[in-house]
Amino acid sequence: MRNCLRLLALMVAVSAGYLAADRLFPLQAQTRGGPSFAAVTNDLGSLEATGPYEVVAGWPKDLSTTPGNEKWTFGAGQGVFAESPDRVYYIQRGSLPVIPPQGRGGGVPAPQVAPNLSFPVAGLWRNATGASPPGALFRPGTEQPGDDSDRGKNGVDFLWANCILVINRNGDIIENWTQWDKMLRRPHSVYISPYDPQKSVYIVDDYRHAIFKFTNDGKQLLKTIGTPNAHGSDATHFYRPTFMAFNTDGSWYVSDGYANTRVVKFDKNDNYVTAWGERGTGAGPNAKPETRPSYFNNVHGVGVDPATREVYVNDRGNRRIQVFDENGKFIRMWSMQPGTTGLDLHFVYLDGDRRVWVFDQVSQQLAQLDREGRLIYAWGGLGSWPGALFGVHGISVDQEQNLYLAAVGRGGVQKFRPRQGANPALLVGKNVYSAWK
Repeated sequence: MRNCLRLLALMVAVSAGYLAADRLFPLQAQTRGGPSFAAVTNDLGSLEATGPYEVVAGWPKDLSTTPGNEKWTFGAGQGVFAESPDRVYYIQRGSLPVIPPQGRGGGVPAPQVAPNLSFPVAGLWRNATGASPPGALFRPGTEQPGDDSDRGKNGVDFLWANCILVINRNGDIIENWTQWDKMLRRPHSVYISPYDPQKSVYIVDDYRHAIFKFTNDGKQLLKTIGTPNAHGSDATHFYRPTFMAFNTDGSWYVSDGYANTRVVKFDKNDNYVTAWGERGTGAGPNAKPETRPSYFNNVHGVGVDPATREVYVNDRGNRRIQVFDENGKFIRMWSMQPGTTGLDLHFVYLDGDRRVWVFDQVSQQLAQLDREGRLIYAWGGLGSWPGALFGVHGISVDQEQNLYLAAVGRGGVQKFRPRQGANPALLVGKNVYSAWK
């Protein structure tokens, strides 16, 4: 009898352990043969380099196919915003020379660099962010804007043109705002407020220390926020601002930025409201990260939860995300674990479904986190093949849930559409559209 009781207890324990373990996996991820975290249920034999998406080949059509740009292709892709599938704004740091294809397998020997070395590596001929202007922020020994001659010769090594493009669903460049090229120096991100029925276009330029607001067609500059070419840390000055995010009342935030270490809030009419953030100690690649709340080292991303109105801030230099209420009161934070490879987050982005997205420049992966920082899913890969991610710096989604990623490393912008049968929980959610569709 005692042996029977022991056997019964063992069976109960094993069953309880199996049920507990089985509950660790989401229901939609359970497949025959064991648990799976596939983006598409029962998608056998797939390594999912593009996750729940497939890349839209040939989108956009290369810049070199447009008249007058036959020798030029896309430069460092800084930002993208999808007003609709037929109107996608893309900004870049000028254009780069077309490199003729070299055929499969073969590389160009480079013994002057090192013995037994050839290019390309992983199909990559260049890092577009290193090849694209601008050069130094200031002229040597002054605080006058640099002339970018330290980056190369304009018209030979790069072409400072084609900085603001509008692309339709077929990949055609339907607008080129060339009239504003010379005003810009390092366009960093582009937005339309989802609460603005006029659909005005904001472009953050971190080297100009300013945000430029245009009419939707780009024909008129409505206002300049900040003081171009003059840096500071007050209501009318920025010092290398980076990204923006909009709250549900139309107010907005700018991460300010590479040099300043604060978040600045403006109301829906672009009037200054408040700012918060202090400079952290120990900045630098080998320094111990700052751990105190509301201290930053390189504020390189901001997002808003549309349900709670909480503000998520990418404290890039300290490898963490800090969360505040809408007026800057600290709520919580989490550290991003670098592992053995390091970590370098380009942005933090919240979609209309309140999903949190980051891109890691080291692993070259787009990752979804929950609102406490736990990893849900990640995908990506380094290379030149269609769909490869290299230095993704801008993210947007249209009303049909197509995903757009602009990349400073790879250069240009790519369009991804959801794969048939993709798990909707792993897709980047649509934007918030309340004032217009």
